[in-house]
Amino acid sequence: MALIIPVRGFTPEIGEDTFLAENATVIGDVVMGSECSVWFNTVIRGDVNSIRIGNRVNIQDGSVLHTLYKKSTIEIGNDVSIGHNVTIHGAKIHDYALIGMGAVVMDDAEVGENALVAAGSVVLSRTKIGPNELWGGAPAKFIKMVDPETSRELNTKIARNYLMYSRWYTDPDAPADF
Repeated sequence: MALIIPVRGFTPEIGEDTFLAENATVIGDVVMGSECSVWFNTVIRGDVNSIRIGNRVNIQDGSVLHTLYKKSTIEIGNDVSIGHNVTIHGAKIHDYALIGMGAVVMDDAEVGENALVAAGSVVLSRTKIGPNELWGGAPAKFIKMVDPETSRELNTKIARNYLMYSRWYTDPDAPADF
């Protein structure tokens, strides 16, 4: 069973139909929407400031979400995919964004709607990634604009796939594909 730890008078609030892997850890001032999935070895640490997560967000294996005390918070919109081993530290991620595997997104950075952050990228503090933009590298730089429909379709498909994968753990009789 996932480790859910109250701290400083805050108990994490987990939305309906949300999957928490048995070794995921959710701490403190965290509010998570419905139909999310938090995968193995992920830590969502709302001990020093707030973390707000929308609906149908998947936070994949080994990711760490944390903030700065009294300075930065995390806000994640709906239908967002956070890849394996991502670090998000005090940033805002808008709806339908995708953060690639191993990326780092630092304090007060903002990732726009339908935006893509390439795997392994480092998004420095206060960087503003606009809607429908692809950024990559270390430090991350603008690469190109992406078609809004294509980006939303891709990001929605990934979010829905992770919802399906989570059902394999919570409902063994669920169809393998839907």
